[in-house]
Formats: sequence, C-alpha cells, structure tokens
Amino acid sequence: MKYVSTRGQAPELDFSGVLLAGLAEDGGLYMPQSWPVFSKEELRALRGLPYAELAARVIAPFVGDCIPFKELQAMCRRAYAGFGHAATVPLVQLGTSIFALELFHGPTLAFKDLALQLAGHLFEYVLAQKGERVRIVGATSGDTGSAAIEAMAGRANIDITILHPEGRTSEVQRRQMTTVTAKNVLNIAVKGNFDDCQDLVKAMFGDAPFRKEMGLSAVNSINWARIAGQIPYYVASALALGAPDREVAVCVPTGNFGNVLAAWVAKQMGLPIAKFIVASNCNDILTRFLNANDMSVRTVAESYSPSMDIGVSSNFERLLYAFVGSNAEETAAIMADFRVSGKMAVPEAAWRAVKCEFVGFTLDDPGTLAEIARTYRESGYLADPHTAVGLAAVRDCAPVGLPVIVAATAHPAKFPDAIEKAVGFRPALPPRLADLYERDEIFTRAPNDLAHIEGLVRAFAHRNMT
Repeated sequence: MKYVSTRGQAPELDFSGVLLAGLAEDGGLYMPQSWPVFSKEELRALRGLPYAELAARVIAPFVGDCIPFKELQAMCRRAYAGFGHAATVPLVQLGTSIFALELFHGPTLAFKDLALQLAGHLFEYVLAQKGERVRIVGATSGDTGSAAIEAMAGRANIDITILHPEGRTSEVQRRQMTTVTAKNVLNIAVKGNFDDCQDLVKAMFGDAPFRKEMGLSAVNSINWARIAGQIPYYVASALALGAPDREVAVCVPTGNFGNVLAAWVAKQMGLPIAKFIVASNCNDILTRFLNANDMSVRTVAESYSPSMDIGVSSNFERLLYAFVGSNAEETAAIMADFRVSGKMAVPEAAWRAVKCEFVGFTLDDPGTLAEIARTYRESGYLADPHTAVGLAAVRDCAPVGLPVIVAATAHPAKFPDAIEKAVGFRPALPPRLADLYERDEIFTRAPNDLAHIEGLVRAFAHRNMT
C-alpha cells in the first residue's frame, strides 16, 4: 500500500512513513493510492469476531508489508484490552431504528481512544524498527489531546506536545491532559481557539528546518493512521445490524471531519452505507457547505460541545481530493485560495456529488440541552452534548427504513455542567477517574505565536535528550 499527498508535491510513502510523517511536506494530507475492497463474503466472515480481531483484519490492508499481521493482531489486542466494556464498542438501541454506537469506553472516555490507543503501539513498533525518535505535536479541541497523551505517555523514543485553547475545553477534558505526570508530555494552553492551535501545528510542520531538526510527527486526524484506526468500529456496528446484506445509515457529530471520513472510507471498502449525516453544533461550516456549497470561515463560537468548536475542518481536504477525481493540482489550488480568501471554491459538480451521499444538520446550545433532556426522558439514556447533536440530527434527517448508527463520541461525565443544566444532576466519573479533580495540573500558558511555541517545543526536546 502506497500513499500520496492530496497536493501532489510530496514523496509517496508506505504506511510506516505516513505514520511518522503525519502531514505531507507539501502541506497536504496523505491518502491511499487505491482503496482495499472487501467482498460480501469477506465482510460476512468478520461477523462475531472479537473487536480486536476484526480491527486487525480491517486495518491490515492499509498497513501492507510494514508490520507483520501477527504483530498487528497483538497490538490491537493490547490496545483494546483495557476498555471498560466487553464489546469494546457496544451498540445500544434507542428507538425502532436508532442505535447509539458507544465509542467512549476507553481510558479517556472518548472515541479518540479507539485510534490513538492503537497508534501508541504502532509508533513504538515502527520507531524501534527504525531506531528513531519523534516529537509528536498536536492540537486539541478537547478529546484528542487527552487520548493522545494517554496513548503516548511514558513510551520510549517519543516526546509529545499538545496545544489546547485556554479556557475552551471542559474542565474534565483539560484535567485529563494536564494531570499526566510522564516526563515525555508537554501541555501548552494557547491564548486563542482550536483553529489557532491547529494553525500553529500546521505551521510547525510547514517550517521545514524546524520539522527536520525536531523530527516532528502528528497524532491529529491529519495522520492517516488515525483514520485507519477509526474504520473498524463502523464495520463492526454495520455488520451487527445486517451488513453487508442490509444497508445502514451513519450519523456522526463532527467538527474536523475525521470521524465521518472514516465511515466514508468504510463504504469505499465495501460496507453498504447509504447515507452519511454530518451533525454540527453552532459552528456549522460543514452544514453550510452541504446545504449551499458555502465552505467559508467564520468566527468560532464556544458551545456545550467543545470538541466541535472548529472553524476549519482539516479532513475535508481528503474528501475534496476524492471528489475532484484525485486531482492533486486542483486540490492544491483550491486549498491555497481557501487559505487566502477564507472561502473554499468547491466545483459545483463535486459539491453535488458529495450531496448525494452526505446531509448536514446543525443544532445550537439550547437545542442540545433539550435533546439531552428529551433522550433521557424518553429512553433513560444519558447522552453527552456531542452525541445529543447527533441524535437530534437523526430525528431530523434520517432516511426512512434504514437502521441508523449514531456515533456516541464521549461519556456524559466529561461534560457535567451541560448535563446538569439539561437533566438536573451531574454524572459521576468512572472509578478510575474519580479523583481527577484532586490531581495537580501541569501546563504552560503561551501566546498564539509560532516562534514562542517552537521555542517551547525545542527546549522540551533538548531537556528530554539530556
């Protein structure tokens, strides 16, 4: 399996190269040259497998010859062994045709654990094989940071720096990052929003001398390994509902587009997903695009669903590349103009093709609280604010006659303030995190300034080297 950049000016890489590179040297995102396709018989053969076994088989074509299959199997088993549910990603029926796919039973109570727990093992294996060291830098709107830190803390040959927007995550999300004491972890609270953090990370990768000096790598969903690690749970849930002999729909609350992109990739691999419902909060760039071809940047507003407080959906570039016929030159030109103008000129034909598969939905904070309350009242199910946006989207947009898989992306206890406003009580953290509010926090405050951030990353790397 070879990977190419969406902008066409970076070298082709294998899976190991893409894992360590993260962002392509030309600023693009890596994509497989072709999609591996599973036949109906091969998909049926995955039914009933333990989740770790299914994940290894689904991810194996993307890994290719870089990692022996038995090693990949062992990594998947270790990655998911500590999850808090025997099914790893259980389905909970909430209505006649609505199923919550619970993706929050990992160590940090969010869907990011599914990909990042595995990524930690992948990084460790590949770095040991190559005898190299990397400095991972990432930006988080809430959940990626804690999941990445949990996955990478204490691992050999890895330093990890996570940028989060100061004051714009929930307290639980922040503390899950800032109370980790491993010496290879640096948390930076940036004065700004998530897009500022994401731009700083991209700028560090775009600074070629700094990138080479530090040996930078990424764990945001700009890293293809993140997408690959999210595909299996869509396969597992669709198979449980009758695929490949029955079509399903998928609803994903998303800001950065990575989670719903993984579902779309599963369709390219043979999974019969008839419709993708993209659920957004008040930061609705994806919904505006799907409804009116308006992919324009607006000021990011704070919300009860902070992981979706994103103004620019980085992973959309991968879908754009696919829908303009894998034309890297056209993709690069569109993205360059978007960077300057703040409005993405998606060709009309590509937009209409996307609309055939995707539908957008947006929900504000009052609507989110109302949906949390309604779901709890009608079914006894306590949904976090992000999942609630997805459930409301299903009520509004779900195709008739199909089972709908709603990605339940986070545990409600991560957002106690919003939950209390909606239902009148604060959900308890699981026992392993019961003392989270009592732990000491360690983080560095910094301005939204590239030189300052690079200085912090460099000093941290040099400290760890000595």
